[in-house]
Amino acid sequence: MDINARNIKVWSTIGSRATLGIAAVELAKEIDELMVLTCDVSTSAGLDRFRKTYPEKYLDLGIAEQNMIGVAAGLASENFNVVTTTFAPFQTMRCCEQIKVNLGYMSQKVCMVGIASGLALGTLGYTHCCIEDIGVLRSIPGIVIISPADSLETIKALNSAVRSSKPTYIRLTGGSNNPIVYDKDYNFEIGKSITLKEGEDVTIFASGASVFQSLEAAKILEKENLSCSVINMHTIKPLDTDAIKKACKSRLIATVEEHNIIGGLGSAVSEYKSTLSSSPKQVFFGINDTYSKGGNYKFLLNKHGLTAEKIVNDILINLKN
Repeated sequence: MDINARNIKVWSTIGSRATLGIAAVELAKEIDELMVLTCDVSTSAGLDRFRKTYPEKYLDLGIAEQNMIGVAAGLASENFNVVTTTFAPFQTMRCCEQIKVNLGYMSQKVCMVGIASGLALGTLGYTHCCIEDIGVLRSIPGIVIISPADSLETIKALNSAVRSSKPTYIRLTGGSNNPIVYDKDYNFEIGKSITLKEGEDVTIFASGASVFQSLEAAKILEKENLSCSVINMHTIKPLDTDAIKKACKSRLIATVEEHNIIGGLGSAVSEYKSTLSSSPKQVFFGINDTYSKGGNYKFLLNKHGLTAEKIVNDILINLKN
């Protein structure tokens, strides 16, 4: 796939879901045994072109997500390289038992892609918003969890996941006009975080669409004479513990995610910090263990304190306390 400035801009404009479809078409050219399974979301997942180009590699299971995971595991047991995709709450929680048994316990290598996770579908309410998926799947042994920062990283994550040997969940956040975090090609490695900005006073660990907001927050903090590291923790499991250990030299650590503050990236970072002899205070940015009223994406980011300005405000308050 040609990674250049023009394509990166296009992928940003169409968003991670449509970019997923483009990446799948390219993968089908390289991987003969690739199979893509969906649950009546061909258009929503950007897979219409894939479905028409490779009908023999595509299965629509209807609105039967648990069945989709069972079929995917069966295909994987016959050496197919399987990708499943549907909206994140249905990909994860509706299928939790099947994921536990078929992918966790039986270790069948399937790449699950949860589209429109976090707050992206806020206008549909919390039946379609997904703020629990990381916590649910993080507790299942053997499942790798990746949350790409932008559309280019969605391509990188999918390419890496289908070539890995472990069952993987890719969590897509944001919508169309997804902000660009990476404006050129770079090295992506599962389990290895990426430092996007170096600083000494504050370290922000972020995942998914929250990475961009964190970078914007770091720019504002600079005007307050505070140097801030921003680390894209794209892989939440396995966690890059070396990056956390290094960050403990900062005065403050913050975690930013479109997820419940219980069970997600913040919890994972905190759990590791608790094993260290000393570590700085941590501030958790996310959904504060609540189901709030629905609304559009921008409204919900503001409501839950996930905008750059609100991140800065809370960091400044915590540095003073």
